[in-house]
Amino acid sequence: MSATATTLRPRRRTPRDATGSPLLLGHGRLPRVLAGTALVVLAAVWLLPFVWALATSVQSEQDLSKPGLSPFKGAFTLEAYREILERGNVSVWAFNSFLIAALVTVITVAVSTLAAYGFSRGTFRGRKALLAVTVAAIMVPPQLLVVPLFRQMLLFDLVDTYAAVILPQVVAPMMVFILKRFFDGVPRELEEAARIDGASEFRVFRSVVLPLSRPIVAAVSIFVFIGAWNNFMWPFIVTNDPDLMTLPVGLATVKDAYGIQYAQAMASALLAALPLIVVFLLFQRRIVNSVATTGLGGS
Repeated sequence: MSATATTLRPRRRTPRDATGSPLLLGHGRLPRVLAGTALVVLAAVWLLPFVWALATSVQSEQDLSKPGLSPFKGAFTLEAYREILERGNVSVWAFNSFLIAALVTVITVAVSTLAAYGFSRGTFRGRKALLAVTVAAIMVPPQLLVVPLFRQMLLFDLVDTYAAVILPQVVAPMMVFILKRFFDGVPRELEEAARIDGASEFRVFRSVVLPLSRPIVAAVSIFVFIGAWNNFMWPFIVTNDPDLMTLPVGLATVKDAYGIQYAQAMASALLAALPLIVVFLLFQRRIVNSVATTGLGGS
């Protein structure tokens, strides 16, 4: 009887996390507490520069000049933000940043997905050599391309235009490579079935491959948008008109005649980062899911 009861007794199931995989830190409460503590410490370390910048931006320059390492040296004031908003055209710069980043994202994703699909499914002559050149272009520092790109913009009379800021940023070999690797894993049987039904190659790409590639396309779009928004060097070089400057470039031009103003510098940095913070807070679940699904976070 006892042997039968022992045999029929259900086996104890191994604790698993939300995704169904076994816990790597072991069982019990202690591993969870240690993991939670580690995450809290890492979050505090990550947030420390942001808190320091915020504390610096809401104090006067006189208080910041006082000795000591504490970020809170004086009374709360928004004088730095008022100075920046009064002396700079922040609304125009923010609009330019959003417009340029959005257009760069749309064009880059369109060009990169088509190029990646061609590399993944194409059989044209020189495919391997062209793919090797694309991969090699990833290793080229963007600083080396500043002079030839600027001369090219001068040749086409595009300096101080939106096109000069946008076009050089839409070439993204890294995104082409990432998309190509993802397209290689898409089952070809689905494409063959669509071709049997009479679908053209572009219809197969648009109606079969792209819907299956939404996670990677979303991740690439996020990376491209953030990179275009934060890009400082190229818009700074190719634009002189204040009405065409992006937010990072425009805020960098707001300087005081008395030298470095730390409160204003921190306020400028926070104003430039604020839209991205808002976007992340609104779409954080989609952003995290995109990165986790594509495997880009740990690769």
